[in-house]
Amino acid sequence: MEFGMCVITKLDQAGFAKQCEDLGFDMVWVPDSQMIWGDCYAYLALAAERTSKIKLATGVAVAGTRAAPVIAHSIASVATLAPGRVSLGIGSGNSAYRFMNLKPLPIKKYGDEIRAIRGLLAGEEVEYTFRGVTAPIRLLMADRGFVNLEQPIPMIVSGFGPKAQALAGQLGDGLFFSLPNEERSIQRSVETVRRAAADAGRTDVQVDSPSFPIVNLLNVIMLDKGEDMLSERVIAEHGPFIIAGMHYLFDSVRQYNRTPPRHLLDVWDEYTAMIERTPEHLRHIRIHDGHCTYLHPDEVKLITENLIKATCVIGRPEECREQLHEMHRAGVDQLVVLPSMGYQEAYAERFAQEIIAKF
Repeated sequence: MEFGMCVITKLDQAGFAKQCEDLGFDMVWVPDSQMIWGDCYAYLALAAERTSKIKLATGVAVAGTRAAPVIAHSIASVATLAPGRVSLGIGSGNSAYRFMNLKPLPIKKYGDEIRAIRGLLAGEEVEYTFRGVTAPIRLLMADRGFVNLEQPIPMIVSGFGPKAQALAGQLGDGLFFSLPNEERSIQRSVETVRRAAADAGRTDVQVDSPSFPIVNLLNVIMLDKGEDMLSERVIAEHGPFIIAGMHYLFDSVRQYNRTPPRHLLDVWDEYTAMIERTPEHLRHIRIHDGHCTYLHPDEVKLITENLIKATCVIGRPEECREQLHEMHRAGVDQLVVLPSMGYQEAYAERFAQEIIAKF
């Protein structure tokens, strides 16, 4: 299994990528969320200049907030600084859209954007519609070094549901998701991708091979001896990631009229009442406040043992390693972690010592 670090996109902290490289992480993933963080491509360029071997990826870029040719050109520009080390993680959007009170990109549009980006990165001419005009486009002047199309730039497609996961099989070079360590859920997702690739007649991918990585964003909470899973350290280090999952699910219920998941039922009414204290026209901002970065004070009490177990790997370090072996056997090729802002450096050190070095 490979191990990745999802960073906080703060440009003056791009040197953290070098620390991850030195500690033995395989990949750095840089999120794209324009309303809260710095620019992912600027961070990647800085990280590329500071590193020499670690793989670099958007984690994930958001289709539609930037036009497909802009995304293709941006990642291919970064690839001039780190040839052969760059991947494009691409998603339909969570916080990037929901901070603007919008739903994620519809699945058909998501697929259209992926197709256009894939074609452009392959050096092809593609038909693209922008502002109501459809025209053939391609990345020009690649031969003069403005962008790098010489080495392939894999597209790791984010898909949390079966339709988006099918796009990974049809068009992608890997799958990115965030699932608990449940063998059935992981294998069902991998099978969705495998079936979609076969139905699309693809012969260029092997879904069960490391060349088509299955990437899981899931925090690993390494408990000290005798430490309670609701300790102040655990909440500070992982609380924002844990609560961000609740934000995502709350919007899924709110926007698509879905049923709240079972592991949130004990706090759902309290959380709903908390959100509804914010005026409706500002509610979309309140829902995602602190997204994966810091914890809103009112949300600390909502973190329960059930919620932690449903959203993270947790236990003593040796127990965490065993759970990760189980996840690997279920089909996950790379685990990506996202500790809170202010804790990433220390967490990376411990993760390298307790997980990477002993795995």
